Amino acid sequence: MSAVEYRTVEHDVLVIGAGGAGLRAAIEASGRGTSVGVVCKSLLGKAHTVMAEGGLAAAMANVDDRDSWRVHFADTMRGGQYLNNWTMARLHAQQAPDRVRELEAWGALFDRTRDGRILQRNFGGHKYPRLAHVGDRTGLEMIRTLQDHGIHQGITFHMECTVVELLKDGGRIAGAVGYDRERGRFIVWRAPAVILATGGIGRAYAITSNSWEYTGDGHALAYRAGADLKDMEFVQFHPTGMVWPPSVRGILVTEGVRGEGGVLRNREGRRFMFDDIPDLYRNQTASDPEEGWRYVTGDRNANRPPELLTRDHVARCIVREIREGRGSPHGGVFLDIAWIREKIPDAAEHIRKKLPSMYHQFKELAGVDITKEPMEVGPTTHYVMGGVDVDGETQMTSVPGLFAAGEVAAGLHGANRLGGNSLSDLLVFGKLAGEHAAAWAKAHASPAIDQGQVDAAHATALAPLERQSGENPYTIQHDLQAMMQDKVGIVRTEREMTQAIDAIATLTARSARAKADGHREYNPGWHTAQDLRNLLTVSEAVARAALDRRESRGAHFREDCPEKDAGHGKHNTIVRQGADGSMHIERRPIPPMPEDLADIIREMA
Repeated sequence: MSAVEYRTVEHDVLVIGAGGAGLRAAIEASGRGTSVGVVCKSLLGKAHTVMAEGGLAAAMANVDDRDSWRVHFADTMRGGQYLNNWTMARLHAQQAPDRVRELEAWGALFDRTRDGRILQRNFGGHKYPRLAHVGDRTGLEMIRTLQDHGIHQGITFHMECTVVELLKDGGRIAGAVGYDRERGRFIVWRAPAVILATGGIGRAYAITSNSWEYTGDGHALAYRAGADLKDMEFVQFHPTGMVWPPSVRGILVTEGVRGEGGVLRNREGRRFMFDDIPDLYRNQTASDPEEGWRYVTGDRNANRPPELLTRDHVARCIVREIREGRGSPHGGVFLDIAWIREKIPDAAEHIRKKLPSMYHQFKELAGVDITKEPMEVGPTTHYVMGGVDVDGETQMTSVPGLFAAGEVAAGLHGANRLGGNSLSDLLVFGKLAGEHAAAWAKAHASPAIDQGQVDAAHATALAPLERQSGENPYTIQHDLQAMMQDKVGIVRTEREMTQAIDAIATLTARSARAKADGHREYNPGWHTAQDLRNLLTVSEAVARAALDRRESRGAHFREDCPEKDAGHGKHNTIVRQGADGSMHIERRPIPPMPEDLADIIREMA
């Protein structure tokens, strides 16, 4: 008998995370006749997906009929520097349009073209206008629609619960252990299939657009359960987050601002993005801002403005301007959408209609009217391309019965994600994960729960409360975030990353002495102590993987290795827990691409 009381809940499929991927997976699994439980760290409707603004990338060809899944596939592979799981890139490009139309059939209200089709906008790295959107509130509409549809499917929601460990029955998954955040009461969920849909790791950094839930929970849970992590060195820093006032530093400024005509300027008023255009894009890029304006207003014969190059490139250009003393007063650069007043008569209304959230965000939080003056922006930790390694077709990990979808899963995006691919990723692979998890659950009997594993999870979780003395977990978290921002940020070196690994070892030792005052009820300090364990795991994975990749590729930029290396371009970085509990790095060769897909890449080149 366990020394700690807990209640047991049984499901066929347990989904951990209630964002876009988790909800879509739950809807699919429930629709296939299985009992589904969804565990969410906050309240339903508060998932980070609601913060996504720009749109869902899908080759529907509503604005430019030259678009197709083949072009979308090629764009995604090129943006990912060909480290992508090409099966996932193909499935995503092929299935995204159906997922968007499905979401519309479930009630999503997309912006429309004049003839009534779903409107699509330009975004960085995409050859044609491809993002289906709802102003700049696309993620919010997506979550609203999925919740409204899913609430009628008989899904059980376990809100405000934290999962602290996955359980196994031999080699297969058996469920999870967690607690409700309000009262601190423990729960054991038994399920033959578990889907991780926990999002990203942004809270490992000091400046991030990510919400408080993004502490790498799913990555760390999978890692401790024996699954592989892949390509964790690739962390995307979105070029445009708010930089002023300090209370809102890092909050995202959607790429849709640049998609609607916004331009980047330094303190001298110069559009600095023209200073560094990669050869890959040079023949697509206009040197005349007029041509950039024609492009974003729909002239299919105009060229792509440099503000819509890939996010890693734009972020590094902004960092260059700041470091060389040409930044804005508060340490960023200027993003100017107000300049379109020179081009269209009712520009202010146009901006408020196309970018309503951005208008209100800057008006309320920074006292800036974006229809009249530029915004101050700078890079913010935004997305991790790396994650749990999954099978491209089923989304199952190397642990039987454990699946992953969305940002927590690796493969689709390779070395760098294109804007808008994240939201369609949630729908495409959420559906596939739900489909295959339901099939797995039906084919396998209910697992046995190992009481020893449950007791060990309880003991680990309760340790910060039982210590007589120790360090404040908030202090350790703050030190970790500052160190990661400084040592494993946008620009990296071997010396700094080695220092980071040493610092993580010290911080891990400190976290083993972390003490949370009080008891289990209503105790945010205790919650932070739980998060720390996961944050330290994913931080070490990022630092070790980045140290091993001695080249610059996609979102991973090494100042001491600034060029691509052909050898490194042929493998993925695998992070695996050793038998002794230590972290190991392996290099896994990328399997050859089938000839039909290779032909698409050559054709689109």
